[in-house]
Amino acid sequence: MTGRLYGVGLGPGDPELMTVKAARLIGEADVIAYHSARHGRSIARSVAAPYLREGQLEEPLVYPVTTETTDHPGGYEGAIADFYELSAKKLAEHLDAGRDVVVLCEGDPFFYGSYMYMHERLAGRFEAEVVPGVTSVSAASSVLSRPLVQRDEVFTVLPGTLPAPELARRLADTQAAAVLKLGRTFGAVREAFAEAGKLDDVWYVERATWGEQRIEPLADVDPSTVPYFSLALLPSPAYASRVDGEPAVVPQAAKPVSGTGEVVVVGLGPAGPEWLTPEASAELAAAEHIVGYGPYVARVPQRAGQERHASGNRVEADRAVEALELAASGARVAVVSSGDPGVFAMASAVLEQVAAGRGAGVRVRIVPGVTAAQAAASRVGAPLGHDYCVLSLSDRLKPWDVIERRLDAAGAADLVLALYNPASRTRTTQLATTREVLLRHREPATPVVVARDVGGPEERITVTTLSELDPSTVDMRCLLIVGSSKTVAQEGLDGTTVVWTPRSYPSDQK
Repeated sequence: MTGRLYGVGLGPGDPELMTVKAARLIGEADVIAYHSARHGRSIARSVAAPYLREGQLEEPLVYPVTTETTDHPGGYEGAIADFYELSAKKLAEHLDAGRDVVVLCEGDPFFYGSYMYMHERLAGRFEAEVVPGVTSVSAASSVLSRPLVQRDEVFTVLPGTLPAPELARRLADTQAAAVLKLGRTFGAVREAFAEAGKLDDVWYVERATWGEQRIEPLADVDPSTVPYFSLALLPSPAYASRVDGEPAVVPQAAKPVSGTGEVVVVGLGPAGPEWLTPEASAELAAAEHIVGYGPYVARVPQRAGQERHASGNRVEADRAVEALELAASGARVAVVSSGDPGVFAMASAVLEQVAAGRGAGVRVRIVPGVTAAQAAASRVGAPLGHDYCVLSLSDRLKPWDVIERRLDAAGAADLVLALYNPASRTRTTQLATTREVLLRHREPATPVVVARDVGGPEERITVTTLSELDPSTVDMRCLLIVGSSKTVAQEGLDGTTVVWTPRSYPSDQK
């Protein structure tokens, strides 16, 4: 008679959180198998140690490689595949000899567990049983004293090994989440939470229920201190909103036409709630659905019963279609944009889809917001006091040669320029070219305002000149204002630089 195979979940680390059945099977087994690194120590064995008995056979399954490199011809995947095959053969020998084998597994055997690779190789040949265990996610929720999800909230579990853009997209589209497998992936995971607009709400939990457990806001964690046995937890937002306080009461917006859906494209302004107009607040409060880029959706106060549809940064058309489809079913939908929705934002994206025949019968309204250009200008004075041009330097939706021609034309016309999207990780040369084009028409001493994160916690305003502008100091969170030939920069009473453009223009000016 052959032996029986057991995959036993040990729980998150505290031996007292092991199930009664798991403890019994560990004590009764003929063979105890466990995974370990080459140093020989096994976390699984240390958790199960109180339940082991004298005389049991132990079968360490020693990984040939963990985080280091390998000279295996098949690389890491090849080395691990061979390891699992060898491990399965070792266990099969015990089972063929009639010995019952318990394979220890941290957490739950079928939740990112190492046991599953033995199960898929042996369960067809031998009797096999899986004993579930408390997962690290449940343990993290417990030690954090925050529920994972409530009512109709969606909870998503993600591996930190996913590419950061994919993580950000999935995090933006869920209410609560756990991201496992941190360690070397921590930087990308942190970036993904920031991209999704949820970094301020996520917690770092390390070795939950162990003696040396660690709990911190994820944003405060030093990446160099993060081990593999840690996770990022975004708990129930509904619970957090009740604990942290009720959302503010806002004015009631007008009801849509009876029996029809409506899309309202709302400008949130450049930063926090102080930049939001009362009209925009009312529309957001009245909406049944909020649709938008993850970080912008995150700025909208939570309201009970309101559904939120967050997505990534480069799917404007998809967002517009989703909003129109929701409204076509009779819903009231708010599409949110930073700044003003009609300036390089979602108003055009929605109207383009309407023109393409989507959302038939849906009413579309636009609610304006304070633009980034207006916000930046207000910080230094009145650089937009006369005629000005607003231009995006992003060549994602229009070719660079078009941008350069427009820069040249605006420079020749002596217009003040407000430059959006001046640089990004992949666009590092355009701003230097922009400066060269404008220097054909402007004096080197022309004032330039570099405004970063206006209204946000990292706000920084720099006044420089066109010749001294350093493109390497500018990123996607900046907006630039380049003065005309008449723009003035002078020291104010408080020692800061005031920049303004006169309202009049000499009639003999070329």
